[in-house]
Amino acid sequence: MEQNENLNWEKYAKATHRIGRIASLIVLVMLVGAPFLIGKYLGAYPDLAAVGKGFFSVGLIWTISSVAEFLIYTPMLGSGGGYLAFITGNLINMKIPCAVNARDMVGAKSGTRENEIISTLSIATSSLVTILVLAVGVAALTPLRPLLQEPVLQPAFDNVVPALFGAMAYKYYRKNMKTALVPLTVMSLLFMLVPSLVGSTSFMIIPSGAMAIGIAYCFYRKNREAHT
Repeated sequence: MEQNENLNWEKYAKATHRIGRIASLIVLVMLVGAPFLIGKYLGAYPDLAAVGKGFFSVGLIWTISSVAEFLIYTPMLGSGGGYLAFITGNLINMKIPCAVNARDMVGAKSGTRENEIISTLSIATSSLVTILVLAVGVAALTPLRPLLQEPVLQPAFDNVVPALFGAMAYKYYRKNMKTALVPLTVMSLLFMLVPSLVGSTSFMIIPSGAMAIGIAYCFYRKNREAHT
């Protein structure tokens, strides 16, 4: 029985990677090719040299951020969820909170088959719901525009993402406050002292994650030495 389950899982994993790679390649070609097709259709191409300079001015930073996000999020999401999340985008605001919430609701652990399935289903559901909500939002944008532009509502829109992640983060901070306290304090002070870093949140995952890993390892070493 267990052998059959392992074989079925291997088939599922191979099919997931095959479909995920093909879909990723198609999306990449479409994203990169769309500007050139539009430019050809309209007969208006930008200066490619200027585009190259602009890309390299920010591309290196985003390359590092992209690699960091891949290394951090893929173990959390698994292969299926990872492909879906990176293809559909909006990981930090939508996909990661959805997957983490679903995993906690069913009690699945990161790196397990259960987590793989739950992450894939939750991210697929999130993507479909996002498409539906966006479609409704686009259709209702014109009649709702006066209401959405009311000054009294602007502070709420500005704080949706911080409120979402603040509520989620507290649940994890309280589980191990000793590990979370130093990165939380250092990053909060850093963002207050250097507000321009707010736009580089993904990049700042690297030092904050390194601090958390280092502190957790120190506690691990200390506990191991205390029990030997």
